Amino acid sequence: MKKIRPATLVDAAAIAEIYNYYIRNETATFEEEPLTVGEAEERIRKVTEKYPWIVYVGRENEEGDKEEEVLGYAYAAPFHGRAAYRFTAEFSIYLRQGYSGQGIGSALLKDLLKQLKDSDLQLHSIIGGVALPNEASVRLHEKFGFEKVCHYREAGYKFDQWIDVAYWQKML
Repeated sequence: MKKIRPATLVDAAAIAEIYNYYIRNETATFEEEPLTVGEAEERIRKVTEKYPWIVYVGRENEEGDKEEEVLGYAYAAPFHGRAAYRFTAEFSIYLRQGYSGQGIGSALLKDLLKQLKDSDLQLHSIIGGVALPNEASVRLHEKFGFEKVCHYREAGYKFDQWIDVAYWQKML
């Protein structure tokens, strides 16, 4: 059984494990030090005070038994801290290694967008940042009607390479 539900502090270890793969191996995040479970718990606490953080769970193992495992997560957060940005949020999605291309990212983004639209946050727009190249993430944004609005050249440096960053925006 696969489902999307709100993240809880119990999910912090799985979230840290998923995110740490990207920290250690990918340019999708510009963080360079692995996240501890305590740090993941603190991030979940802080985000969920106001914004949704959801997880995609579920998988069948080889024996056919159902076991719940976090396969991906998504959350929204303030775009910037200054008051005039309060009607814009930024979102992130990360999937467990080996689970891309299975519709999990789409399911998470669809659910997250619905929660944001239905919330009391009065959001006007949502923004997603992408370290380039990342065709899967670009396709995901565009599938949901996001438009590319910004492209920073060589804005980050990780793994001995310069990395471009682009932003996609959707009006809610």
